[in-house]
Amino acid sequence: MSYIPIGLACGILLNASGFNVWTTLMVSVMVFSGGAQFLIASLLATSAPMYSVILMMFFLELRYALLGSSLSKYLHGQSLGFTALFAASMNDENYALNYLKFSTDKKFTPREALHVEHMTLVFWTISNLIGSLIGSAIHIDLTIVHFALTALFLYMIVVQLKNGLIILICILSGFLAAYFMVLTKSTLGLVISTLVASFIGFMAEASIRKYFPNSGLLRHIKNPAGSPEDVDE
Repeated sequence: MSYIPIGLACGILLNASGFNVWTTLMVSVMVFSGGAQFLIASLLATSAPMYSVILMMFFLELRYALLGSSLSKYLHGQSLGFTALFAASMNDENYALNYLKFSTDKKFTPREALHVEHMTLVFWTISNLIGSLIGSAIHIDLTIVHFALTALFLYMIVVQLKNGLIILICILSGFLAAYFMVLTKSTLGLVISTLVASFIGFMAEASIRKYFPNSGLLRHIKNPAGSPEDVDE
């Protein structure tokens, strides 16, 4: 049910960026990622070159390599075709649901997990299509596209603010993005800043953990909303 409002919004924004119903259908099935589809809509609305769109999508979706590896132990014995189909229809939400079921229900099978993925894909695609039809019937200011993507990534940043080091790297990446965007005069600057900030963050965390393990930069920031660990304490 949570896919419906976000899918409608995504379909509307895709339509505002030049996607018709059929191209919306294709991108919904082939990409199946809210973050990536919002990214596509935003970058194409600013006439970004295709190589920049592809590179940004690659780095945004690189997390699925880690998500997929954590599920691989539950897919032993499955054919290559099944695994490829499973990987193509996996996203954050159905990954979370399937991982929970695999780890808590011994009777849960890979085929049932695939059904979960396909069910979420169907609801997402239908919502995108309806949103595209709505977008073709009403006028949408393209400024909304940029705001929607900004809001989405601000949310993704906030939920990852676990310690002081991450906050510093987020601030650094913002300055780097502005610098490289001005330097390259294209959205390729976003790709470069992503790589540089990620490398600096990785090296900084590794060095601090090795030489200053008790540093306050790595101290966990308590979630104001609470967490299972907080409740147990």
